[in-house]
Amino acid sequence: MKFGVNVPNYGPGATPETLGEWAGRLEALGYHHLLVSDHVAPTPEVHRLFAAPFYDPFTVLSYLAGVTRTIGLGTTVTILPYRHPVLTARMAAAVDRLSGGRFVLGAAAGWAPAEFAALGVPYARRGARSNEYLAVIKACWANDVVSHHGEFVSFDHLHTGPAPVQRPGPPVWVGGHSPGALRRAVRFGDAWHPTSVTAQWLTGYGLPALERTAKELDLPVPALVPRIKLRVTARPLGHGRLLGEGSLDEIRQDLALLDALGAPAVVLDPTFPGEPRTPERNARDLDALETLARTVIDPEQQRLR
Repeated sequence: MKFGVNVPNYGPGATPETLGEWAGRLEALGYHHLLVSDHVAPTPEVHRLFAAPFYDPFTVLSYLAGVTRTIGLGTTVTILPYRHPVLTARMAAAVDRLSGGRFVLGAAAGWAPAEFAALGVPYARRGARSNEYLAVIKACWANDVVSHHGEFVSFDHLHTGPAPVQRPGPPVWVGGHSPGALRRAVRFGDAWHPTSVTAQWLTGYGLPALERTAKELDLPVPALVPRIKLRVTARPLGHGRLLGEGSLDEIRQDLALLDALGAPAVVLDPTFPGEPRTPERNARDLDALETLARTVIDPEQQRLR
């Protein structure tokens, strides 16, 4: 099982220097993936949770591609309806090319109505739009010239280069917990990428629902690649806690569960919406990730210690 980290690309503590520090330290510790989040127009509903400044994920990853050598780079998650799918496909392919084939596209349909309105994108039917956009993105990656005529976008004979290094395209991790999101993950995803869930929900509802959806669509079940919280507490939190929250022993149990469920990767998320992202908080989070790498997980061997 590989280990990734959701790096905060927003808030007063986010600067080119701190983003480079995160990347360098995580790569040195042996983590396999570094992922960043996406908001284009932080309206008040977004700003309350993810304070400005908010660095564009593709720009950040292009920069980090030049200051890293081995760590995977990705989004957790790109909000699909915010950008024309040809633009998303070309930016993603460019990052994959610039990084030597290290990009992962985490993608979802979005949740913030005011942000959709600010961008002039309808909030209604965002799931259907996301499905079509993913189909276009994957076609652009796989082909040199693409035509498409759909409900939301139409074009003819577009040249799509540069092609991504990874063929037919980078891995796609589809986020979301709704029935529509599960169908999207089965239809278009290499992995399902749920976030902030309990073990009870994941094993009792989420994974069984994913398997039923795959059976209904007569398609393979995508891999499980969850994003879990990382909050180390002095005392155990017990039953009902989110995966990744609790004592080091509880977090070790969570990772062992995900490994037993066959998850090829897990993303650790030290970010908490609404909590100020200060330089001091960044330092504490990096220290916690170092402690975890040294005491609970062995990124080099991709296993628990």
